[in-house]
Amino acid sequence: MVEQFNSKESKFVPYVSASKSLPELTATAIILGIILAIVFGAANAYLGLLIGLTVSASIPAAVISMAILRGVFRRDSILENNIVQTMTTAGEAIGAGAVFTIPALFMWDMDVSQAFIIFVVLTGGFLGVFMMVPLRQLLIVREHETLPYPEGTACAEVLKSGERGGTSAKLIGAGLVIGGVVKGLGDGFKLFKTEVETGITNFKNAVVGLDAFPSLLGVGYIIGPRVAGQMLGGGLLAWVVLIPVISFFGGNNGTAIFPSDVPIGELDAWGIWDNYIRYIGAGAVATGGLITLIKTLPILFSSVIDTLKGVKANKGQLKSGSIRTEQDIPAKYVWLGTIILILIIAFTPITDVGIIGAIAIAIFGFLFVTVASRVVGIVGSSSSPVSGMTIATLLIVAIVYKATGFTGTTGMVAALTVAAIICTALAVSGDVSQDLKTGYIVGGTPWKQQVAMMIGVVASASVIGFILVLMDNAYTMGSAELPAPKAALMKILAEGVLGGDLPWTLIFIGAAISITLEFFGLNSLVVAVGIYLPVHTSAPIMIGGFIRFFVEFFSKTKEALKARVDRGVLFASGLIAGESLIGVLIAILIAAGVQVPAAAKLASNLLPFLLFLALAGLLWFVSSKGKKEDAS
Repeated sequence: MVEQFNSKESKFVPYVSASKSLPELTATAIILGIILAIVFGAANAYLGLLIGLTVSASIPAAVISMAILRGVFRRDSILENNIVQTMTTAGEAIGAGAVFTIPALFMWDMDVSQAFIIFVVLTGGFLGVFMMVPLRQLLIVREHETLPYPEGTACAEVLKSGERGGTSAKLIGAGLVIGGVVKGLGDGFKLFKTEVETGITNFKNAVVGLDAFPSLLGVGYIIGPRVAGQMLGGGLLAWVVLIPVISFFGGNNGTAIFPSDVPIGELDAWGIWDNYIRYIGAGAVATGGLITLIKTLPILFSSVIDTLKGVKANKGQLKSGSIRTEQDIPAKYVWLGTIILILIIAFTPITDVGIIGAIAIAIFGFLFVTVASRVVGIVGSSSSPVSGMTIATLLIVAIVYKATGFTGTTGMVAALTVAAIICTALAVSGDVSQDLKTGYIVGGTPWKQQVAMMIGVVASASVIGFILVLMDNAYTMGSAELPAPKAALMKILAEGVLGGDLPWTLIFIGAAISITLEFFGLNSLVVAVGIYLPVHTSAPIMIGGFIRFFVEFFSKTKEALKARVDRGVLFASGLIAGESLIGVLIAILIAAGVQVPAAAKLASNLLPFLLFLALAGLLWFVSSKGKKEDAS
């Protein structure tokens, strides 16, 4: 069934009409949604800590939901499936909001309590839902034909094509098993190395490498060759240009150069990366994030103006309707809940952000949630400038705190807490916007989706702190094994504004690099992330991007292209989820004191490289196999 419009009234008709009532917010949907929210929240948390990026969980969740509800329980309500994917994306959003900010506290060697983490992500998550509810009628309904919400529309198409759920679920399941097995054998049982590295002859400290992680291959396929290529370009700039340059000019200096306390001549490539490149990368990422935000300023202003105009023009008409598909959570509960949350944030001793922090959260929350909700409707969640808006929030709040005498460690923690709540609210509001678009197309009940999103927020918030503590105990936040790049950036910015002694020259070099990249027409934020991360991370992502490029190149028709890309995305999503979940399991075992082998039994670079190439070949095979019925 396709989207329909009534020509007389130009009114959209959803897949399930408003007059029809199907099972929706059922106990089965809630239980399955909670499980998937926790699973995908953990997977996205792992991925965000590893590479600073997260991936959308809505389509994989919709496919898994259909496979379970239709295949196991023999239930055929599309609206139940919609509730499950809505709750699952809450886990994804909570994972992103948490890992982009809170790990900075672990890097300060602070004792971060579970209560603190739960409070931050719960308040941020609820604010993201509450602040989006009044915008649904305007952005989702009134501007249905002008704001496509790409992920939400795509998920709706998947739900409407539910009869293909069996094949799609098998692709995700196969990827999940393979990704988990490779991760378990490599980093769990240490049967082989998962990192390939080699130097370049007569090129001092120039290093290239590859982390043979299935998740990185999957990420590369999903983001595509252009973004993956720019990320690899940043990695090569750092590891084949900047590190050798620093080695060449500083190698004969017997005096340590700040911020390192060891002479450059005594540092290897990893030592130079840790002491110098990470600050350059941090400056590049911060500037790239702000540039991305500046680029969206026209949308920011137009979003606020259009929203205010829309509210004024439709005053009295943007209330929840009497029919099922127009019913939001009542406005009085939304505003009451928002006010209560802001007051709790202002006076609770758990966070100690004070009235200034609470006011900042109220102002930036409303402003940026409005922007995020509209921006994701145009360019999608993956292109939303969440990092830039979070950086702007952190810098402004830190400056205000410093001006009022709120400095030192207490001030840094408070500023980071405000940024964490805003970041979580933005991530959740963007995802709930996509979910409400999906619901609008398939005929869901808005208030039930909004309640489902809050249940998913609670479920994910209850375990995300446990996951962060586990990962820190097992791998250490900010280490080469778990860089947590976005959180490390927030840490550096907070230290810089509120009293930390930072190598500002290195940070400004990174900022200059990002500005230069913009003049080359590149995405400075993507390249900057490549500079900050080891090249070992961006290289396997590029291989995944190459697979996507060849799949697109050899597809002769749009139908075949869509079928093949969709197959690859589902399999790649499985690889990401499988490795991520086993990564969390390994962290649990390490924290529990289970003895993990100290070194790989097969230490050669060749085996993991060949294994990774075989995995890439399998991704190509799965993507290019597309049957005729897949393209029909």
